[in-house]
Amino acid sequence: MLIVMSYTAGQAEIDAVVNAVEGMGYKARPIPGSERTAIGVLGNTGYVDDVVIRDLPGVQEVIHVSKPYKLVSRAFHPQSSIIEVCGVRIGEGCPPVVAAGPCAVEGKEQIIKTALAVKAAGAVMLRGGAFKPRTGPHTFQGLREEGLKLLAAAGKESGLPIVTEVMSPENVSVVAEYADLLQVGARNMQNFDLLRELGRIRKPVLLKRGMSATIEEFLAAAEYILAEGNPNVILCERGIRTFETATRNTLDLSVVPLIKEMSHLPIMVDPSHATGKRTLVSPMAKAALVAGAHGVLVEVHPEPEKALSDGPQSLTFQGFDKLMEEIVKLRQFLGFAG
Repeated sequence: MLIVMSYTAGQAEIDAVVNAVEGMGYKARPIPGSERTAIGVLGNTGYVDDVVIRDLPGVQEVIHVSKPYKLVSRAFHPQSSIIEVCGVRIGEGCPPVVAAGPCAVEGKEQIIKTALAVKAAGAVMLRGGAFKPRTGPHTFQGLREEGLKLLAAAGKESGLPIVTEVMSPENVSVVAEYADLLQVGARNMQNFDLLRELGRIRKPVLLKRGMSATIEEFLAAAEYILAEGNPNVILCERGIRTFETATRNTLDLSVVPLIKEMSHLPIMVDPSHATGKRTLVSPMAKAALVAGAHGVLVEVHPEPEKALSDGPQSLTFQGFDKLMEEIVKLRQFLGFAG
């Protein structure tokens, strides 16, 4: 339930509504707006009888929200959220951003060389995996904390904030020491203990859609993070599992405008993991931006044929340079400078 206060409602009237909601056994979350305050009611599992609320002084409207996600919804938060990652602004009205780097951190030379190359081409964030959840247990699993240290060194040398995956609640604190944007991978989208732990920190979180997750499940996962007090969430579409086998996954670009209708949170797209094929990454990255994505994540490697993880979908430096040249033109076409 969302309680919309009138323009003239003062703090005493807002407090009275909060007290009434909490007296009913629910949580009240005031949401200040530019013109008025709304109060979100959390903790209910069914219909909330609003008879106690609707006639209180200052209450203009009571809206019943039946979805399992509330804090992430437009009903609770009509204005689009802008998430900042070390000065990089991500969200509606901001120029779409590009985060780029290797699937996995393999060594110092590789990650620093890549960081400098993607920075020179125009990327504003460095991506790279230190903890790698792989389908097969005998494949490269990442350098773990050593990989985080190498990422941090590459970020410092290039001046780029870094985004990297965190896989378990126990690793949140150590990853947060090094990373500027903490990524939740598709396999962990419904790792609720991990989501709650990320909700207790203030660092931005990049939440990827699960391989078989519905949009409602995707938004409900984001709700776990916001419900714990962290509003800094960026959603990411990375392809879903369908009957099609010609690509690694099926990139659902319709989710971009749909999410923007349903939620105030920014949404990015990962065309590398979605397609699994180098030749498809650039076209789908550009398509994502045309669809309205607030940014893309692109895998780049100095020698993709020697990559320890996801080489077939990684762009070469030259391929990434070409993509960025095209994105600059596309941004201008979409009304953004550069």
